[in-house]
Amino acid sequence: MGLGSCSGPLPQTYEVDVLEDDGATVVPRPDGLAKVWHRTALPPEAKEGDVVVDGRVDPILTAQLRDEVREARARLRRIELSPGGTLDVEDGSDEGAASSAETR
Repeated sequence: MGLGSCSGPLPQTYEVDVLEDDGATVVPRPDGLAKVWHRTALPPEAKEGDVVVDGRVDPILTAQLRDEVREARARLRRIELSPGGTLDVEDGSDEGAASSAETR
């Protein structure tokens, strides 16, 4: 993990994506690119999935994020795939996937 790849202060609000021995992948909110930071830059109590604001885990935003993820997973489970297990992510149909498979 390239811990030296990021310098400067952590963003004011970010999601803790992945925690490893020495490093942490964080995603600035609302729409940032994942960055790798040294784990000691995070609050000691931070866990994967937590939202941190101004250096503190925010329990309300963390709960909201967990609800959003739970709802997104539920929506994905309701999607029906074609018999081949394909899905056209553009419009949610599997029509385009069948035609592209025929051209191979």
